[in-house]
Amino acid sequence: MNRSARRTRWITLAVCGTLTMTLAGGMAAPALAVSRPAVTSAPAAATAPLPRLDPAVLRAAVAGLPDEDVTGALLRITGRAGHWSGTSGVGDLETGDGVPPNAFIRIGSISKVFTATIVLQLAAEHRIDLDRPVQQYLPGVLPSGLPPVAVGRLLNHTSGLPRGGSNPEFGDGSPEWFAAHRLKSFTPRRVIDTLAGQPMQFAPGTAQQYNGMNYFVAGLLIERVTGRTFADEVLTRITRPLGLRGTYVPDADDPRLPGPHSHGYLTVQSQDGATHRVDVTEQSPWPWAEGGMISTPADLDRFVTALFSGRLLPKAQQARLFEVPDVPSSHSSQCRTQADAGRACMTMGLMRVTAANGVVVWGKTGSRPGWTSGVFATKDLSRKIVYSVDPTNLNGTEMALIQRIAAASFGPLVPAKN
Repeated sequence: MNRSARRTRWITLAVCGTLTMTLAGGMAAPALAVSRPAVTSAPAAATAPLPRLDPAVLRAAVAGLPDEDVTGALLRITGRAGHWSGTSGVGDLETGDGVPPNAFIRIGSISKVFTATIVLQLAAEHRIDLDRPVQQYLPGVLPSGLPPVAVGRLLNHTSGLPRGGSNPEFGDGSPEWFAAHRLKSFTPRRVIDTLAGQPMQFAPGTAQQYNGMNYFVAGLLIERVTGRTFADEVLTRITRPLGLRGTYVPDADDPRLPGPHSHGYLTVQSQDGATHRVDVTEQSPWPWAEGGMISTPADLDRFVTALFSGRLLPKAQQARLFEVPDVPSSHSSQCRTQADAGRACMTMGLMRVTAANGVVVWGKTGSRPGWTSGVFATKDLSRKIVYSVDPTNLNGTEMALIQRIAAASFGPLVPAKN
């Protein structure tokens, strides 16, 4: 891959919060199908019976660490259908200490669920109209040549917004660049400015494509409507009421990760061709409302329980959490299981995943260099899982481990065919 292509890929992956592939599969997304009206499809009334939790299978799913691609992993399973938790590997290569079971983690794009929840709360308060163009709330933020984009289309990734153009200040997509520039920060407006001169991916509402740009815009929308920072809104609306003491939006200039935590590492290549691992635990939280938050497994469990139980949203907005637009998936980094069959799988904040045995779960994945995490649950909360693994590259090679975790927790996933 040439340098220009790598740089474009870095911006795409970093801004979209998909530095690695997700729980939903590991093969190329199908091509865009013929569009149809964007009506929503309700989830199935019932899901298949959950498989029994087998401690031996669960232990095997996370076993064998550290290896070349992953240093450590943790898995927490709760719900009335059974509990299990375990860790594997090491959290600190220097000391050899294990992975803390309730480690602070960089949750990446799981941050989007918090962002979407706040926008839906503002919609319930009649301070935001989900069908109104975001340009009316944020004049001058998006490039002037783009068509009107409804607020709700940001949340469910049917906006069609560009992914952003190539810019050398965002790096070349390599572990070496990130390791050397991990403290570098970008403001949300600077990220959105990379849209200038870029074409729309598709007409708004005609397809779905996972795009972190949607959530940078949504974060600015929250701040414009409320007159407060995104961090303040997360605190007052979600984390403080739920008692999530380990969940927060870091300050833009705060690269620290509280303890206990596993260290994040990247394998980098020196000029002489030798490889070594660089500790990237401290890094800029610039992805912000799109992917910059910090949390813990216990907090994420409590958050998804409150969200699915209706504690955070009124009934009308709660329904939007489980409405999947009936549109094609357009070259998306999500919606890659055979069950999706080239169609959308994301809602206003969540994604739907259907296992081969018919079990349907809802949740979100997230990645930052050194971390790949996920929180998923059945709609009735009978089974909830939180996982976090510590990959040492940006290539998604930890997917085999995540597929094992998914299969042991809910049932095997079948990747979509090319």
